[in-house]
Order: sequence, then C-alpha cells, then structure tokens
Amino acid sequence: MLTYKIDEEVSLRLFKEDDAEEFYNLTIESKPYLKQWLGWLDYIKSVEDSANNIKARLKGFVENGGYPKSFAIIYRGEIAGTIGFNELNKANRIGVIGYWLGERFQCKGIMSKAFKTVIDYGFKELELNRIEVSVAVENQKSKALPERFGFTREGKIRQAEWLYDHYVDHNIYGLLSEEWK
Repeated sequence: MLTYKIDEEVSLRLFKEDDAEEFYNLTIESKPYLKQWLGWLDYIKSVEDSANNIKARLKGFVENGGYPKSFAIIYRGEIAGTIGFNELNKANRIGVIGYWLGERFQCKGIMSKAFKTVIDYGFKELELNRIEVSVAVENQKSKALPERFGFTREGKIRQAEWLYDHYVDHNIYGLLSEEWK
C-alpha cells in the first residue's frame, strides 16, 4: 500500500476498499460542519456510497499510470480526511487540489502537513507545472492554506458553486513549479 509518511502522527496513503465504513462515518460525523463549504454531502447516504467513491479513486490511480490522484489523510492511525487532485490536465501539466478534514481533526496542523506533501508530490512525482486551488471566498480556514504556501490569488469566480440553497464565489489560487522551493 502506497504511503507517504509525513511524521510520527500524519501520513497520506491510498484508500483501500475496506476503508468505506470508516470514511463514511467520518463524513457523516462531520457533515454539519462540512456542509457550509461542500455541496456533495447530501449524496452520501450509505457506506455503499463511500465504497463507490473509494472505488472511483482507485480507478483513477490505475488510469493515472500508477500515480495516485488522491489520498486518505491518516492521523494517529485514523482516517482524518482526504486530499488530492480533483483534476489533472496532463497536456498542460496542471493539477487542481481539493481537500477536507473531519471536524474533530481541525486545528492540529494536519492539513498543512498534508497540503505541503501533495504540492511536493504534484511538482516532483507528477511533474506538474502549475497547481491550482479553488476556495469559497468566505472559507477562511481553507483559503489560509494556499496563502500560507505561496500561492498567488489570481482572481474571483462569481457564483462558482451551488451550496444547497445559495451560490458562493470562489477565489482561484495558482502556484507554478518554479515558485515552489
């Protein structure tokens, strides 16, 4: 099983099919917290939905030539969230990062470590030239990541995402491989 050990507490690894129940439970437990920023949560209604999500992630691993597109974030042996490339444009060597962390895992530095590792992975392993992040304008925690890691805010897309009963605008951040140290 492909694993990136970040430190003694945090690692990234491929999802396994038998992660479905744990991943589902984390999603449901964090749903009220995550729902303010993630528009797909109402589609997760059973462990089978999480299992199908994991199967799609594993299929992406195969389609990407053995390079994972997404990872389970593991904190002290538990799945704490997920991070990876929602989109990979191989022709233009661009990756778009997406991420979320369960509510009880917030404010421990976990996502910062995972985010830095995925940037390194994108530029070194996937040989990307550009990494993008799209974040709801008012999502302070989420937009702090690209800002902290040297991404440039390149603009705002109005009404970029429908969240249950309203639209939210997104800031678009970009980082070029030559800018990453």
